[in-house]
Amino acid sequence: METVMQTTTAKRVRSVRPVGTRAVLAELDGLQDVLALQDMLYKSPLPGQVDVLAAAETVMVVGESASATRAIGARLLELELTAPEVTDSGLVVIDTVYDGDDLADVAELTGLSVDGVIAAHSGQIWTVAFAGFAPGFGYMVGENEALTVPRRSSPRTAVPAGSVALGGQYSAVYPRRSPGGWQLIGRTGARMWDLDRSQPALVRPGDRVQYRAVREVVTAGASEAREPEKEHHTESGLRILNPGAQSLIQDLGRRGYGPLGVSAAGALDRASLRRANRLVGNAASAAAIESVNGGLTVEAVGDQVIAVAGAPATLTVQSPSWVESEEPDGGVQPGARRTVPVAAPFALLDGEVLTVGAPESGFRNYLAIRGGVDVPEVLGSRSADTMSGIGPAPLVIGQTLPIGRDTESTAVGSPELQPDFPGTGVTVLDVVPGPRADWFDQEALDSLCGQEWLVTPQSNRVGMRLDGTPLKRTREGELPSEGTMAGALQIPPAGLPVLFLADHPITGGYPVIGVVRDEHLDLAAQVPIGGRIRFRFVRDSPDFTTTVTKTPEK
Repeated sequence: METVMQTTTAKRVRSVRPVGTRAVLAELDGLQDVLALQDMLYKSPLPGQVDVLAAAETVMVVGESASATRAIGARLLELELTAPEVTDSGLVVIDTVYDGDDLADVAELTGLSVDGVIAAHSGQIWTVAFAGFAPGFGYMVGENEALTVPRRSSPRTAVPAGSVALGGQYSAVYPRRSPGGWQLIGRTGARMWDLDRSQPALVRPGDRVQYRAVREVVTAGASEAREPEKEHHTESGLRILNPGAQSLIQDLGRRGYGPLGVSAAGALDRASLRRANRLVGNAASAAAIESVNGGLTVEAVGDQVIAVAGAPATLTVQSPSWVESEEPDGGVQPGARRTVPVAAPFALLDGEVLTVGAPESGFRNYLAIRGGVDVPEVLGSRSADTMSGIGPAPLVIGQTLPIGRDTESTAVGSPELQPDFPGTGVTVLDVVPGPRADWFDQEALDSLCGQEWLVTPQSNRVGMRLDGTPLKRTREGELPSEGTMAGALQIPPAGLPVLFLADHPITGGYPVIGVVRDEHLDLAAQVPIGGRIRFRFVRDSPDFTTTVTKTPEK
């Protein structure tokens, strides 16, 4: 099952492994080679290169298409790595008060005094090797390994924002309050992540950092003072009467911010989002409402054109109580109801209320309004990212969404046929072997595809957690963190797969046994909680063939 491309001469890039059909993973001999390749790809992007995700021993490159990705993989094998040019410019100084809860423990682990730890930490230049875990969290490597310490055996449930920490060979600053297992040695008031800045991350991969010991933390203010928001009346839009289980604003996501620790996010069922937008005459990337399992209820503020695509469900429109309709017996009925079809445009007049019923099959609906939902863009997208907290918050009762001008057609579309959506049966998803399929034997690979996996209630937009017969690894130990992507099937030590979706972390430390083909991710997004999945290994597409070329023994 393993598909690996390896160099035939002594190159710094030891091998290139496919990660599905839209990314490749370059394996290198060490962190210095990672930094070198990362620097080269930033300065001279390869044709079709979309994103670069560096990690401890690998660099993952995402391509714009399968054919572009294949070409990128071949080109990586030919590159002669050159060390990044080191200059004195761009040194980021982080003022730090060294009073962390684990400072004494670090001194004991390293054999240094507390003062010795402080001197070692502040007395060397650190380089940001890669980002991950959270936006603004940079893994920094020092000039020596004097402060290499293990992570805590029991992670803290909450680490304060600004905590300066050590973990393994790395140092980092927690950009916001979050769980964490690193050793805390100090704190800083530096804002590691600030969306008000033109460059939100204070430090980026390749930057050089020096910690400076101070006695007092000075908290930096936001780069620009925001004007207080003025109350305004939305003359045209949608008022949320009930958001259902969870409703989010989504477009096609944000690309190219992986090096900052930000995933693409965006609609999980991209085809349904595009269909809903097409029906109301919007641009394909216009922002819409993604809802799960029905229950979404909205009221029109002004006359609107709406379309709902995705999981088939009953769409009920109720007229305002002051609107009367004629009855067959000659009477009148206030607040009349009507149903409208899915995957077809319809008018929702001022005051009318639309309710999306529970899906007959599938799991997610996309409600598009002509003009798109006009919420502020964050890093070029209006999508909500549930992993990082970037983008608009989940919708709440009473909220009114204004309407934008993201149309590209003067007319609405015609009703469209939709594909079949997953129901109570088994959904088959095509997968290609993952970059770490060699961590498993044939029995485990057969088990992955030979059983039905149950989608558990712990699933969300970050990933689908599956239950079944656990898979066993053939290798001991843990994998150094490396880039991941939507569709990756990670296997934690317990052996139960996690299928990464749009809000996944950009790096992960569990082996990826397979990657769901990009074409089947929309289908995966529609499998409901309690649904069943069967995986089917397929060969790579013809435009992304892989070869295995052994390096001659020396």
